[in-house]
Amino acid sequence: MSLCGGLECVFAVGCVRWLWKRCTYVGAYDSATWPNAEVDDFSAVPRLCRTILAIYEEDIHSPKVREYGLNPDCVIKRADYQHTLGQCPPYLIYVDHVHREIVLAIRGLNLAKQTDYKVLLDNRLGKQMFDGGYVHNGLLKSAIWLLNQESHRLKNLWLENGKEYDIVFVGHSLGSGIAALITVIAVNHRDHLGGIPRSKIRCYSIAPARSMSLNLAVKYADVIHSVVLQDDFLPRTPTPLEDIFGSIFCLPCLLFLICLRDTFIPEHTKLKDPRRLYAPGRMYHIVERKFCRCGRYPPEVRTAIPVEGRFEHIVLSCNTTKDHAIIWIEREAAKALEVMNESCSETTTTAPKPQKIERLRTFEKEHKDALDRAASLSIPHAVSSTEEEQTIHKKDGCTTGDEDTEISQHVTEESQKTTSESSGGRVNWNEVVGMLFDRDESGNLLLKQDTLTRI
Repeated sequence: MSLCGGLECVFAVGCVRWLWKRCTYVGAYDSATWPNAEVDDFSAVPRLCRTILAIYEEDIHSPKVREYGLNPDCVIKRADYQHTLGQCPPYLIYVDHVHREIVLAIRGLNLAKQTDYKVLLDNRLGKQMFDGGYVHNGLLKSAIWLLNQESHRLKNLWLENGKEYDIVFVGHSLGSGIAALITVIAVNHRDHLGGIPRSKIRCYSIAPARSMSLNLAVKYADVIHSVVLQDDFLPRTPTPLEDIFGSIFCLPCLLFLICLRDTFIPEHTKLKDPRRLYAPGRMYHIVERKFCRCGRYPPEVRTAIPVEGRFEHIVLSCNTTKDHAIIWIEREAAKALEVMNESCSETTTTAPKPQKIERLRTFEKEHKDALDRAASLSIPHAVSSTEEEQTIHKKDGCTTGDEDTEISQHVTEESQKTTSESSGGRVNWNEVVGMLFDRDESGNLLLKQDTLTRI
């Protein structure tokens, strides 16, 4: 009896300890060791959030809710559900001449639209392999459809503006996953967008969905930026999107069960699962609440390219769904930017241009360190920074040698064939994406790159 009583006490203490740790865990802990973001790195976020909010307006020329800082005459296209035919959420194309950007903005999930659920449900764990990793199948299909519709327009806009503007893809929630996958496709096939440099393509995933495996999330951290507000549940929930939104009316119960399950899964097991999806790219975490303190504090923004602990802990908070709303993210991002501007004006002692160059070098080093860290942890399909640089140079045609020449000629011939066979000379992005894959004699999927190395 005494032994059984002792075991019961140990079990009870363990349960109380687990419950205390989970209930007292706040979102700020996820980025406690990250450095603060710089003004130039974060300045576009509030503006792009307002661009997403503009999609919800029926008439952008006469907004009913608020002003969005957009010039209505520069809105090139605004597509609603009738135009998208259920293939993706509504979107907007806007040319920002002030900031020299061509923006493709995609709104988030509409709980009243079955077509959005159709995109979410078109997936299962490990269903879609892409570019050496795994991605959400429904989001990838939406990304390809949107490129088929608008890549020709984006290309023409970039060429018409003297090849000097950046192309920016931005999305919220469901749209964030589509925007991230569009970016992955675009940077791999820049020749179909007029030959735009990689440095002129950017993506901002607001309240990001877990859309790609860890190796891809780190690999494209130089072009994809994810923005998370405090306790937002979506980037922290490893459960597939179709299960999350299928249980939206019992979300607290679902989050608690996920917490309980993840307690018994070791960290190395999560990292070694190639099918596990993550929020993409460089992370920007807006922190505004602290443990055992009431109310909101002046928000601060932290940034990093994490490999381990990439928002892996569910936060049991009454703000998990509220922090997912685009209107709250825009509001807190604007406040954070004001705080950053005030702090910067007080402490600036160096010239802006050298400071910006130094920051870019720091970003490049962080990205290389993250790639090497992922490779050292034996993340499935992860590549080191050296291998990634070689791949980028090959795609840019910067390498020499007979083998590289053959690869370049092969890719060029495939690209020209894809474009010429498309109707009206437009690119068929289904075929372009298919160029990344081949099948061996056993019928297994192989990356095209692996096949090219045998030429």
